[in-house]
Amino acid sequence: MKNIQFDSGIEEFRINGTGVLRFNPGDPNVYARFLEAAEKIQSLEKDLILQAQKISGEDSGEQTVKLMAEADRQMKEVLDWVFGNGNSFHKILGGVNLLAVAVNGERVITNLLYALQPVLVAGAQACAKEKTEEAVKKAKARRGEETIEPGSDGK
Repeated sequence: MKNIQFDSGIEEFRINGTGVLRFNPGDPNVYARFLEAAEKIQSLEKDLILQAQKISGEDSGEQTVKLMAEADRQMKEVLDWVFGNGNSFHKILGGVNLLAVAVNGERVITNLLYALQPVLVAGAQACAKEKTEEAVKKAKARRGEETIEPGSDGK
């Protein structure tokens, strides 16, 4: 079998010293899914709160834990969708529930999203800059203007 290899922009990020997350930070599709995921995760949290408020009785603690486990599973599915095949947030996070409270008082999911956000924003900005430079170059070529390669001194 022949093999084709090319640079797809995939980078690896070790998460809290355990799992490895692989994705292309400059992929606008990843960034768009990340933005959509934030809304989906907030919706899942709201649903969890509403369902938890309805629980009462002797086994309320057990029911709440089951609800949190199900919400964790659903949130990890959303994150798996954002970052694509080969990324399992259950494995990457070593089974930690995204709704657990971290030492800083925030939920794990909140800390994770805040940690990923600058990487995705920088990737989206790099992609946008590349697209802008490419459009300017094409526009100049259509007008018959001389193009100067980035990084050259213009001579």
